[in-house]
Parts: sequence; structure tokens; C-alpha cells
Amino acid sequence: MFESAELGHRVGKETWKKRLPELRQALLGAQFDLLESGHTAVVVLIGGVEGAGKGEVVNALNEWMDPRHIRTEAFGPLSEEERQHPYMWRYWMSLPARGKIGILFGSWYTQPIVDRVLGDSSAAELDQQVKRIRHFERMLAQENVLLVKLWFHLTKKQQKKRFAKLADDPATAWRVTPTERKFIKHYDRFSAVSEQVLRETSSGDAPWVVIDGSDDRYRSLTAGELLLSTMRGKLDKGSTASPPAPAPLLDQEELDQRNVLNQLDYSLSLSKKHYSDELAHWQRELNLLSRDKRFRERSCICVFEGNDAAGKGGAIRRITRSLDARFYRVIPVAAPSEEERAQPYLWRFWRHLPRRGRFTLFDRSWYGRVLVERVEELCSEHDWMRAYTEINEFEEQLTDHGIIFAKFWLAITPEEQLSRFQAREETGYKRFKITEDDWRNRARWPDYERAVCDMVDRTSTEYAPWTLVEANDKRHARIKVLRTLCEKLEESL
Repeated sequence: MFESAELGHRVGKETWKKRLPELRQALLGAQFDLLESGHTAVVVLIGGVEGAGKGEVVNALNEWMDPRHIRTEAFGPLSEEERQHPYMWRYWMSLPARGKIGILFGSWYTQPIVDRVLGDSSAAELDQQVKRIRHFERMLAQENVLLVKLWFHLTKKQQKKRFAKLADDPATAWRVTPTERKFIKHYDRFSAVSEQVLRETSSGDAPWVVIDGSDDRYRSLTAGELLLSTMRGKLDKGSTASPPAPAPLLDQEELDQRNVLNQLDYSLSLSKKHYSDELAHWQRELNLLSRDKRFRERSCICVFEGNDAAGKGGAIRRITRSLDARFYRVIPVAAPSEEERAQPYLWRFWRHLPRRGRFTLFDRSWYGRVLVERVEELCSEHDWMRAYTEINEFEEQLTDHGIIFAKFWLAITPEEQLSRFQAREETGYKRFKITEDDWRNRARWPDYERAVCDMVDRTSTEYAPWTLVEANDKRHARIKVLRTLCEKLEESL
């Protein structure tokens, strides 16, 4: 893959003077067309060997275009905040909004390659990281993010020559750091691992382009023209391409009318006395577990979904009353804002992930895509079908990072929901809790039930299983939620 970058490409001064003004004008035009369309974000990944001119290319691209609409991020060692989140979190948070360009100097490729080169990870671990990168980049492509992946290469001889020249000049000697000297010693290993990773992650949606970095004019012109042609191709194509047809869902209920919801025992209940005793016990347990010193290195996410009026808010309050208010956040999820619509779907949840020693409780969540957005046709079938895989991959990354996961579906019968709706309308201080949308959603009960059953079937995994809560009796539901959460914490700690 690196062979073409070892040919010693050169661009003369006359060619440079002729082509650069045309390129800059065209890049600016494409940038403002991108901004005006507002449909696509562009992410430029800058990678390659040390000394190949990556920094010079990043500076040139910012000079040639309007930097007000470019987000440039350079990634070094993990900060304290970044260490408290999953590995991909700092890249998730660096994505540009639609209409903007993001230039990532170093990226999600850097650490997996470096760790393998230095022997800090195994071949199997690298394979797992590469798989996760492919899934992530596929998700970005389906979210209409244009990935431009540029790898700048030098031969071993060229690299040594370049560093010798830098080191001999007092004005540039500072650029040859101990880290770079260390990487020079591992050139052959670095080249082999990098080529493997590039081959395995160069896809039709996000191909790698390897650029000879030995000549500054050649590498900068080539990078600029590649970015221009890729952006123009995307802008001219627009969003007219039809996505692949999703695989059909199997309706397992058709034969015997049984599903995971209608087989729950909705008669389960607790007396007031039993409830009071159980509530005190499990709230005490949860408080002690949240203060356990082992939990300081972990965090916990609770996801609450359920039928309208199923008691999600009441269950959440019984949890928060057990916790120190400094160490939890409740995130109520409604329709996305303009800022959130300009990012990939999961972005608005990525930014609320808890730090170590903290709880985050989502009142509704990313499952809205396969529930309300599916039923109300607020997104395409292709979007909600692919969401199952994206959600599973997202939750796997969270649990791999050590986040304790608890997902609750609070289920009630249609008859119980009707009773609660009527009680809300008749109680002055509860009227705000019932809306026309609630009644409209109720009319589509069978559609929502089918969506919930599909969701549980496709996203109840070994690392993040669903807990179905029989919620016709609120006391039973609240205790089951508290007990399940405590058991998950105890098991994980």
C-alpha cells in the first residue's frame, strides 16, 4: 500500500505557483457550498509516519480555507477527563457539525497502532479495535459524514534524512522530540502494523489515500486536491443515493400471539407495609454501594423506557433519593435540538456519559430511534434498522470501559394506562402530565408493542440486558428496579 508513496514525487515551483491559487479558490468555494447545504460534515483524518509533514498540511488547509468553519483537533496523551470516559469519547466529542469541516491531527487510529508497535497490545486486541473502527466509520458514513483519510509516508531513509536535517538546524532542532526518536527506532514495525491497519480499514465509504511526504509542495497540493475532489463529489451527489434495503424482521408472535410483554405477570403487587420495609432496605443498600470505594473507579448508567404513565419518573426518584446529589444526573430526553440534529444521532447521548464514581439516569434514551421514531415514521426504515447494531456497539464500548449498565422497560396493560390517564386529567396538579400526544400514542398501542418486542429481542445482550418490569402496581415496580440495580452493582463490584 505504501509502494506508490516511495517514488519520490516532486512538484516544481512553477507548477506550484500556477496551481495553488486555483486550488485555494476552488477549496473556498466548496467549503461555502458545504456550509450552505448544511447536510454533510467533513472529517479529515491526518495520519502517517513521523516527519512526513502532517503538521504542515494541517496548517496549509487552515490557511487555504476559512478557519472559522474548520475545527482542528490534535490528540496527545489522554487528559484526566478523557481517561474517565470510553476510548472513543474524545473523538466523538470532536466531530464537526453538519456544514463544517473537522481536521483531526491524529485520530482513533493512532493509539491502537502505537500500542501494537510497542508491544502494549496483542494481535487479538488490535483486531478488536480495527473491527470497532470499521463499525464506527460505517455509522459516520450512514450519518452523512464524509471521511477523508490521508496517510503521509516516508521511506526509512527519507525519514532519517529529514530528522537529521531538522536536528542540525538550531531553529528546528526542538521539533525532534524524544518520542519521535523512539518511533524512528521502530520504523519497520510501525510500517508493517500501519499497512495492515490501513488495508483492513480502507473501505468504499472511507478509503485511505497514501501520500508521499518527501516533497512539501507535492504533499500539500495532493492533500488539497484530494479534499477538493472528494468534497465536490459529495456535494454534487447530494443525498440522493438510496440506502440498501434492510433485512426484514421476523414476527415471532404471528403463530401463537405470545410475546415478551403479554407474557408478563401484571398481577404482581406489594402491600404498603411490605413496600415500606423493602424500600428502606434497598435504598440503604444502594446508598452504601454508591459510596463503596471500588465504585470510584466505575460509573453507572440507568436507562428508563416504558409505556406512557408506566411510572418511570417515580422509579427514578426512588433511586435518586438514595444517592448524593453531587454524584448523579438525570437526563430527560425530548425531541432533539438544532445543535443535536447537526450531529450523528448518538452524539447527544455521548456528551452525557458519566465520569468515574457517578450515575447518569436517562429518562428516555437512544432507544427513541427504534421506538417513537420508528412508529411515528420520524426517520427512515433504514435508519431505525441500522440503529440496533449501532446501539449494541455503543453499549459494548461502555461496558468494556467498566460502566455498569441497567436498562429498564416499565410495562403496564392498556387498561391500567387508561385508568392512569383519566386520573391525571381529573387531578389538577397532574394535568400537565397528560397531553394529546399521549392519547395519540395510545391509539397506536399494537405498533408500539411490536416495536418494543423487536427492541428487546435485538438489543438485550449479555453485557447490557433489558429488565422488564411489571408496573401495573407501582410499589412492585419501584422495588424491582431498586433491587435489580443493587444486584447489578454488587455483581460488578
